Amino acid sequence: MAIVQKVIIGSDHAGYTLKQEVIAHLKEQGLDVTDVGTDSTASCDFPVFAEALCHQIQDGTFSLGILICGTGIGMSMVANKCRGIRAACCSETYSARLTRMHNDANVLCFGARVVGSGTALDMVDAFLSTEFLGGRHQRRVDMISDVDERRP
Repeated sequence: MAIVQKVIIGSDHAGYTLKQEVIAHLKEQGLDVTDVGTDSTASCDFPVFAEALCHQIQDGTFSLGILICGTGIGMSMVANKCRGIRAACCSETYSARLTRMHNDANVLCFGARVVGSGTALDMVDAFLSTEFLGGRHQRRVDMISDVDERRP
C-alpha cells in the first residue's frame, strides 16, 4: 500500500501510453492522481511537464511524483534542476525502492522505451510504498540539500 494518498504524474508523448496504464493502476489502489500532461501522443517538449510537476512538489501540494518519457533521463535531468527535488531515473524495482529508503527521492522517473508496463507498475508500487529510513541516510540527504542551496 502506498505511503501517500495522492500522487502527481506527468509524461511527454513517448511516455503517454504507459502513463495512462500507471494512472489506471494507481486509481485501482484508491490513490488520488493528478496528471500534469501531456494529454496525447503528439510530439511535445518534456521539460514543460517535468517543471510543472516539480513546482507542485516544491509548494507542498504533493510529496511524491512520477515522470515518464522515452528513457526517463530527460525528465530526471529537468527535475533535478528544480530546487528541493531528488529525482531518480530507474529501470528496475530494486533501485526504485532503495532510492526512497536511502535518498528520500521524491520523483521517480523512467522510460517507456526502456521498461515494460509490468516493471513500470512494480517500480511505482515499490517507490510509493517505501518510506525513507532516515538515520545515517539523513546526513547524506542533508548534504544533497546543502549542494542544492549552494548552487549558483
